[in-house]
Amino acid sequence: MIIAPVTLVCGVLHPNEEWFLWSKEELEAAIGRVSFFSETSPFSLTHYYDEISPTLFRTFVCFEGFYSAGDLPDLKMTTCAIERKSRTPRCVNLDPGYVNGSRLVLASTKDHAHRIYLRDGIFAEVTLRYRFKKWVSFDYTFPDFASGMYDTFLEKARKQWLRDSRNWRSER
Repeated sequence: MIIAPVTLVCGVLHPNEEWFLWSKEELEAAIGRVSFFSETSPFSLTHYYDEISPTLFRTFVCFEGFYSAGDLPDLKMTTCAIERKSRTPRCVNLDPGYVNGSRLVLASTKDHAHRIYLRDGIFAEVTLRYRFKKWVSFDYTFPDFASGMYDTFLEKARKQWLRDSRNWRSER
């Protein structure tokens, strides 16, 4: 039973196309079919992930169908396991989250003042909200998300959620 249906998305931080494609295959095998993915953007706003590579890119994937918002901790644990499979040190960073009509929520293993503990060491953060027909950041929103560079992808994921939720409600 799906409670609070959401559209699942995942940011893939990768050093090259080969590692993105590997990640996409692993995500599809573990979670479900990808309906579309974003353009690839350079990721250079922080050195936090230099352990992966000094040159990084981010590409988002959006999954088909609905997921329950309550599944976010399981999804984060799944993506952490995929990261560990990528090698030691890891070669990718996966940031699962979800989109619905009003927000983008990302999962994290790191606590902070603006994050809510869910369970099993997993926290949730409302990273962006959808207001007045645009994505709006908060004071804590990561700079790349706040810049609007992912808005086209997020708008497409939101439209998928809107379409799917109309169909879901009519079937109930």
